[in-house]
Amino acid sequence: MQLLRLFETKSPEINHSRILNDIIDHQTLASVFQPIINIQSGIILGHEGLIRGPENTDLYSPQSLFKSAKIENRVCDLELASLRVGLETFAKHECTNKIFVNVSPECLQEFGHNKLISVDYIESLGLNPKNIVLELTESSPTFDYSELYKVIDSYRNVGFQIALDDLGEGYSTLRLWSELRPEYVKIDKHFIHSINSDPVRLQFVKSIQQIADNSSTKVIAEGVETEAELAIIRDLNIAYCQGYLLGYPVPEPIQHINENIQHLFTRKTISVFPKASATERQGNILKLLEKAPFVTQATTNDEVYVMFESNEKLFSIPVVENGIPVGLISRFSMIDSFVRPFRKELYGKHSCTEFMDTKPLIVDGSITYHELSDLITQMEPHHLTNGFIITENEKYIGLGSGHALLRKITEMQISAARYANPLTLLPGNVPINEHIDRLLEKKNTFWACYCDLDNFKPFNDAYGFRQGDLVLQLVGETLAKSVDVNLDFVGHIGGDDFILICQSTNWEERCNFILSHLEEVIPTFYSEEDRKIGGIEIDDRQGKSTFYPFSTLSIGAVKIVPEEFASHYEVSAAMTVAKKEAKRINGNSIFYERRFRGDGH
Repeated sequence: MQLLRLFETKSPEINHSRILNDIIDHQTLASVFQPIINIQSGIILGHEGLIRGPENTDLYSPQSLFKSAKIENRVCDLELASLRVGLETFAKHECTNKIFVNVSPECLQEFGHNKLISVDYIESLGLNPKNIVLELTESSPTFDYSELYKVIDSYRNVGFQIALDDLGEGYSTLRLWSELRPEYVKIDKHFIHSINSDPVRLQFVKSIQQIADNSSTKVIAEGVETEAELAIIRDLNIAYCQGYLLGYPVPEPIQHINENIQHLFTRKTISVFPKASATERQGNILKLLEKAPFVTQATTNDEVYVMFESNEKLFSIPVVENGIPVGLISRFSMIDSFVRPFRKELYGKHSCTEFMDTKPLIVDGSITYHELSDLITQMEPHHLTNGFIITENEKYIGLGSGHALLRKITEMQISAARYANPLTLLPGNVPINEHIDRLLEKKNTFWACYCDLDNFKPFNDAYGFRQGDLVLQLVGETLAKSVDVNLDFVGHIGGDDFILICQSTNWEERCNFILSHLEEVIPTFYSEEDRKIGGIEIDDRQGKSTFYPFSTLSIGAVKIVPEEFASHYEVSAAMTVAKKEAKRINGNSIFYERRFRGDGH
């Protein structure tokens, strides 16, 4: 009762320290569970166990709980209490799925080999160690990696699995991934939010999935909140997902997903990837240059350690003599060494050369991004983690980080992969072809439409290219605004030629709207005199006066059945034939290629 009365206290002077200690000592915590779902099948893989403090208190949220625990130096005690409450609650519900439990590397090391959760304890709850996933929530860069690996191995040997939380955040999750080889990695929700409209986040997640494919790791996308986000990550072949769209944290783990969202996992359509900026010219790596401090061979290890301690963003320090770089000291190697017993006392006064990499990656500032990328991929992985030294005329001028290089390469890949028409900013040939091939690969039936303006050249000759550009921009905007942005793809292959790739069931209705809208608007680009006669009269190439009606749009549509087409080349050829037939029809028109189905639907 005394504890309950303390929780009910509302005064500003509430004693968080006392409340926290009572929470930990009496384990007055509650667990809630959020499902983790197979994104291709909709089947629940497991649940993440999340902790809550006593209701109606300032320490209800996990953020407040752990903030207070850090102040009171009881983080590991709180983690242990949270973990036990989570496992025991999960066991009571007799759930046979996996349970993901959060633990920091620091506390995992503090409790040591199998002392955090023993096999006997797990089995006494009726749980199987093979269904327990230790989700590492990194919060500090100073833990002992070698000791962590030993502890992790001890858990793995008895059946536990490992997951890395919040990939893309924290200090060294990429290094942990590389060395721990976890069964799962979770992409931080920051990179999932609005991925359907952000090409940089899309490329980041795509790159992570490529690494996962090569390392036998399954990716879990956190923070999925919209159907559009789910559609994108599903098409990227991400294995699992978690988020409010799929299920809120609840006291009892759910066994099946809501029927209202089941259809999202069985849909046949593919998403339309967001457009990126136009291609950037390739330059040298000087934009990656960071003016980092350096030391000499006379600098001691103690002095280097102080430099790292005073600047948490400093990950490498070059060793330079007379302007020439001779080595590179990694933050991780230094801290790894100094956290071991007596290492600091033994080597602190020695030259920093004892811990430096004597063969660092040294590159001239004139090298290009792709040349550097190719060079790094041929070398040992630690060069990507430690970074590289940049020189000019063999003299040290600064450092470059592997993270900055990856970001730059990603940006360039986006530009290279998604050429955009400079006038309408719509995707050009490359992304159009990629999208068609994605549809064929998924064996989806769709409609491919070739849109071509009639009598546009005479209009351009009579009114000039600036007015002609305005008409092309109008057509591009009309196409883009008239389709379903989640299902239909709009491209501009050049000049007055546009492409529509449609998965929407009412695509024909949308095309007819486009035609009627352009029929109404395009004449407004002509002079009043020409509008009265319905077109323009100008001399042709032979000098003969010729009348040209208003510019109109012809759409040649082909139903693409994947079994009938092997690649985008064949689709393009079929669209071209349909477009030619459409242009035989006067005015704004649509022609359906009837080789595969005669009713045009």
